[in-house]
Amino acid sequence: MMLRFDMGAFYRAVDEHRQRRGLNWVELAAEVNRPFEGNTSIPIHAATIRDMPKKRSVTSAVVLQVLRWMEAAPEDFLDGADREPMEGERLPEAGPREILRFDTGALHAALDRRRRERAMTWRQVAEELPGFTATMLTNLAGGPLIGFPRVMTLTQWLGLPAAKFVRACLH
Repeated sequence: MMLRFDMGAFYRAVDEHRQRRGLNWVELAAEVNRPFEGNTSIPIHAATIRDMPKKRSVTSAVVLQVLRWMEAAPEDFLDGADREPMEGERLPEAGPREILRFDTGALHAALDRRRRERAMTWRQVAEELPGFTATMLTNLAGGPLIGFPRVMTLTQWLGLPAAKFVRACLH
């Protein structure tokens, strides 16, 4: 059974952490951005974090940096209250100036392996993954960004922790 990433629970946890630390949204964004100061990446704006509940999808780069700030795993926000944690759920360590990103090429390769093991077409895979089309799945090979909660549908289908597909990089 695939569990759903609960964006509402994630946002509530972010806000709770923020309030517990006595931060406003601008200060929160500054803390989230601090590890990669001097990096060529565009900083995450406070409104991007504050307004997450208004969006159907949030860029994985934003969610991963906020998870890093909270020292949480994406699976911490799956909707299965009684689920057993998987080994390897913790996000990888990232050094100064490094940003966490999904390796969509590796994610595509894992999906393709599973698809071939099950003798499925990309269309059949998409039929098992709510919100996906076959084209969206095959386009992952080219490395587009992917958002939350959608990316967690893929890792759940694979039965693998999201961290397996997260890399620390300098840009």
